[in-house]
Formats: sequence, C-alpha cells, structure tokens
Amino acid sequence: MSTRKLLVALAASWTFGIGAAIAQSPGLGQNISEADIKAWDIAVLPDGSNLPPGSGTPAQGAVVYAQQCALCHGDGGKSPRPGYAPMVGLQKWERMDAPKTITYYEHPTTIFDIVRRGMPFMSPRTLSDDQVYAITAYLLSINNLIGQNDVMDAKSLPKVKMPNAGKFTIRFPDRI
Repeated sequence: MSTRKLLVALAASWTFGIGAAIAQSPGLGQNISEADIKAWDIAVLPDGSNLPPGSGTPAQGAVVYAQQCALCHGDGGKSPRPGYAPMVGLQKWERMDAPKTITYYEHPTTIFDIVRRGMPFMSPRTLSDDQVYAITAYLLSINNLIGQNDVMDAKSLPKVKMPNAGKFTIRFPDRI
C-alpha cells in the first residue's frame, strides 16, 4: 500500500471513528437552566450593571473590615503583611510597578466586584451583598473618595469619581 493510500485510509478511519465516539456519548451531565446561570453571573460592569440589591455605609464597613479584612490588609488598610497591597493612598498612573491601592482603579464598581468575588482570601464569596457594599464604602471613605455618612448602593456606587477615571487606555482597541 502506498503512503498516500495509507494516509487517506488513516484519515478516513479517524474521521469516522470520531463521529462514532461522539454518537456514543455516556449521557453524563444535564442541561443548565437560566436560574443556574444567574447564580454564577455575578460580574459587575463599570456602569453598575448587575450590581445586586443592598447597601452599606463606611461605619458598617469598618466593623466588617476589622473582622474579615484587617488580618491581611492591616488596620485602616495600611497592610502590615508582606505581599499584601495597602488599601490606602493615592495611586496615580505614574508607575506600573507601584502597589495598586483603591485609588488605582478607574471604576468604583471594580472594587465591589473584587471584594465580592475574591474576599476574604481564604473563603471567597462568603460575604453578603450588604457586607460587600459596606466594605466598599469603608475603603472609599478611608481614601477620602466619599464622606463618612454616604451610603453605597446600586445607584450611588457607580457615581463615585475615582482619581484615575479616564486614564486607562485599551492596549489593542482594534480587537474590541
């Protein structure tokens, strides 16, 4: 048998063999419902889209921060532990290697999203939405971005003006 015929025979058997393997699915899994998707669709967009109901104040956030965040990020966000970025301080768009404090981010909703998805580090997604709003309010207040009596919720959070707003650029705008 020539090499060409052998390659054609192998390609055909591989192609038809894959089709047979797919047809003989083990029947595992189940269809996913919209409710299942909604439970995992927690991404918060910069404009505040998909922010959940709830609210929090800096005073409420100080209590939750002391219980859930201070171990790693330090009292008042000063970060005494090596490897943890401080939460306080003006971070301007001047040095790429500087620690990313709260003021680094372009949108306040990003802070909410990070806390909601990944904090506390050892048990992420265990904070209630009210606790996340409260921690976000506390972090914004210790950076003097909101007042001590301001309430953060789905309407007020996206309106907070961040120091680096509008200073980010899209690296590859042609890929959008």
